[in-house]
Amino acid sequence: MGGFFQRQLAVYVEYHRDPRNTAMHVVGILLLFTGAVMPLTLVKLPLFGFDVSLAVILALPVLIYWLLLDAGLGLGILAVSIVLFSIASTIASQVGTMAMWAIFAVLVALGLAAQAIGHKVFEGREASLFTFPSHLLLGPMFVMAKLFIALGFRRDLAAILGPVPTNSLSTR
Repeated sequence: MGGFFQRQLAVYVEYHRDPRNTAMHVVGILLLFTGAVMPLTLVKLPLFGFDVSLAVILALPVLIYWLLLDAGLGLGILAVSIVLFSIASTIASQVGTMAMWAIFAVLVALGLAAQAIGHKVFEGREASLFTFPSHLLLGPMFVMAKLFIALGFRRDLAAILGPVPTNSLSTR
């Protein structure tokens, strides 16, 4: 893991100490990703002899970025992304256009609400995204790092993320 990623993660974690906020981010990121890619899965473009969805083409640079930041976490995100692409594609192809856009709106709204509630109610501070726009891309890495740590992997990340204060609500 490079020094750049370590520095970014250290700043990011300061805005995400409360485990309930982290849980809200898991839900929010999954909903936002699925909603955001859903309409894009319907647009297919020929690429190297295959029809590839616009969702995959547009997500590819970000997936490569995550792999470059940390190969292990990037592979974890890639695996989850494949599942979410499949879910989004299946939903989009099984419902009508109006229903797809309604589902898109609900998923995005719920995803944003989950993150806003996590920060406002549980963390007690503004989302880091407003101060550091690059944190939009760091959220999935943080969530995947938490998962890897919970599964007993990546002690190097546990050292950066540190223990979560048990009295985080009383320290505001």
